[in-house]
Amino acid sequence: MFQVTRLEALEHSTSQIAILNAQGANIKYLPYAFTEHGAIMAANVLNSSQAVAMGVFIVRAFVQQREVIAANDAILKRLAEIDKSLLIHDKALRDIYQKLLPLLQPPPDPPKPKIGFRERSPRYGLRK
Repeated sequence: MFQVTRLEALEHSTSQIAILNAQGANIKYLPYAFTEHGAIMAANVLNSSQAVAMGVFIVRAFVQQREVIAANDAILKRLAEIDKSLLIHDKALRDIYQKLLPLLQPPPDPPKPKIGFRERSPRYGLRK
């Protein structure tokens, strides 16, 4: 069993007859919370059928919560693997694009012949 912080109490507090303000001035005492083991211990101390039933209910809730967290961890691990493979593929595609980029450019214009008269050269009959 442990006492929650003021911030946790503000995030998760509700009241049937009053509205809590944002600063938490209405919270007189910070509530206590049970861990899974604390719930089992409380069910063992309280020797009634209702206490045992609630203890079993709470333990099942903790087990279900642990399964959800484990499933989330598996999903996050798989997403990390997918992200890593996408980064590798992205790098490969970028390399291919960089190599194809010169091929996508239009071909250079062929050199245009010079137009006009040329002087005759003494050797070949044409001048420079």
